[in-house]
Amino acid sequence: QNKKMKNRNSWTAEDAIKFIVISAIPVALSMITVWLHTEKADEMIHLAFLVVMSIGGYFATVSLIPSMAPLCLEAGLSGKDINKGSDTPIPESLGLVPAMIYMVIVTLFNPLFGGRVPEYNAALTSIAFIVLLGFADDVFNLRWRVKINCSFLATVPLLVAYGGSTTIIVPITQQAINLGLLYLVVMAFLAVFCINSINIHAGVNGLEVGQSLVIGVAVLIHNVLQLFYFKETDPHAATLSIFLILPFIAVSSGLLYFNFYPSKVFVGDTYTYFAGMTLAVVGILGHFSKTLMLFFIPEFLNFFLSIPQLLGIVHCPRHRLPRLDRKTMLLHPVDSHWNLINVWMRFTGPLTERQLSIHMCVFQAFCCAFGFFVRYYVSTFFYDSSRHFVPVQ
Repeated sequence: QNKKMKNRNSWTAEDAIKFIVISAIPVALSMITVWLHTEKADEMIHLAFLVVMSIGGYFATVSLIPSMAPLCLEAGLSGKDINKGSDTPIPESLGLVPAMIYMVIVTLFNPLFGGRVPEYNAALTSIAFIVLLGFADDVFNLRWRVKINCSFLATVPLLVAYGGSTTIIVPITQQAINLGLLYLVVMAFLAVFCINSINIHAGVNGLEVGQSLVIGVAVLIHNVLQLFYFKETDPHAATLSIFLILPFIAVSSGLLYFNFYPSKVFVGDTYTYFAGMTLAVVGILGHFSKTLMLFFIPEFLNFFLSIPQLLGIVHCPRHRLPRLDRKTMLLHPVDSHWNLINVWMRFTGPLTERQLSIHMCVFQAFCCAFGFFVRYYVSTFFYDSSRHFVPVQ
């Protein structure tokens, strides 16, 4: 099994590497920007440590997955690749590897955040809780109501320790309204949405990891811009978000190498829950929850399209994937499957699974770019000039 994991077809390996390189370009530019704007020697050392540990996390993920995959098969953690018409079992729940590596990396940064250690520890607790829930779902196939309820419970440590502002600014009028406890309730719903919106894309090789990786890169770029070009930004919040998101991008890239088409491992709910909670955590602690929602536009579209089936108004099958034509190996949309993937294919026509995965990841990138446009241009017509793009002196 290890040999099979390593001896991937050259063209599929190239596709995965290309995707990782594309993701690495904005990451590299972001870290260079941080480096150039960092004047204190200790901050430069911390940044260098972050970059080195993240790179190490990538290689650790790539190295450990081939070793863990046979163990998952032996434990019965496997699934069938429905879109290929094959009965060959594929190792599942391999999202546990990047999640554990991520937890080790970010735990090492704990001493760097001084007064924000309670929030930092609460974030790690929430992520650890949700990883456990995801793995339990992979093993026991939990019911939806159990998963939703437990997702809310996983947000409790984060929200209890949250020490940021609960005030929102009303557009145009610039009136400040303190929502108090209601703000935390909204953040809890946002976190639960992030957790389950990534999970709902299951079934297409590389899609869950690919879209999470695109959002992660967008989050990193946003924090760099906020840290150095906006005077009203809390620098500690932006820095905390950067230290949490860069290792996530690294370990997700390592997982994508094996999960991209044709997938050699399945990520399981362990990864999708881990990814959703991590993105929610950086958005809440980084104080950019509205911007994070802009990055989740495809997931919101998918959710709204799915509401009738999720609520039981329309019959909801277990797998809402496109139909595979075994002769052509093309995927065709299914009218009774109400989700973004099937709607997308009604416009594009039949696609291979690889094409579909790439299409959806590119659409995710386009929506993130649109989110930047709204955040950094459209918003200037509704908020005061202090929120405009001005370099911090």
